[in-house]
Formats: sequence, structure tokens, C-alpha cells
Amino acid sequence: MVNKVILIGNVGGDPEVRYLDGGVAVARFSLATSEVYNNKNGERVTQTEWHNIVLWRRLAQTAEQYVKKGMMLYVEGRIRTRSWDDQNGVKRYTTEIYGDNFQMLSRKQDGNDRSQDTPMPPAPDLSAGSDDSDDLPF
Repeated sequence: MVNKVILIGNVGGDPEVRYLDGGVAVARFSLATSEVYNNKNGERVTQTEWHNIVLWRRLAQTAEQYVKKGMMLYVEGRIRTRSWDDQNGVKRYTTEIYGDNFQMLSRKQDGNDRSQDTPMPPAPDLSAGSDDSDDLPF
């Protein structure tokens, strides 16, 4: 079975990073992906989907340092759905993307962007773990 998600989209807000007991970092942020198509009347329609991204440990620390609202990111990960009972006893659900790696495709685009002066850091290997056992021929 396969649970694999690949997204390219724009960050909806700066990552919220918490440090759990033992110093384990977890980062959460939203990522918007858009699909553009023509409807049956020939009108151009843009449909945006918002994804809840969760990164752990070193990935979370890297996101805390470099990821900003408006940046374009490539995120690879797995879909996770969790549930909880709210204060009224109603069962609630949320679906999240647990990132295994990500790559920054752009810098934040705003008036404070100093990308001309400050080079983007080299893209580190942001894999959650290295798995060299993938020897599929394709």
C-alpha cells in the first residue's frame, strides 16, 4: 500500500513551531494549491485547496528558520487523519500532510525581500530519513 502526497503550493502563513518535551520540534502551517480550468460556460475558474502541513524535528527547525508566508514550496509526505472530541463531546476530524521532506522553490515576495542582497541558503537534504532500499527499476 502507498500513502504518498506531493504538493507544490504557496505558504499561507509563517510556520507555528512548538518544542515538545525532550526538545522535539513540530512545525505547522497551511499550504495553498490551485487548479485553474474553464467551466462549461467557458469561464476561467480557479479552485484553491488548503492543506495543513506538519513537519517534525530537523524539518521543523529548518521551516522555522527559512519558510515564510507567500513562499512557494514543494512538499512530499503522507496523509494523516486524526480525530478528537471537542468540549461539547462532538467528534471532530482533521486531515494533515506529515511532511517527509520539502524544498523551497521561491523566496517570500514582498517589499522587505532582500533576495538581491542575501542569497538563498543551499538546499540541504531535508529527508526525514534516508532510505536507500528503493531499487525499483523505474
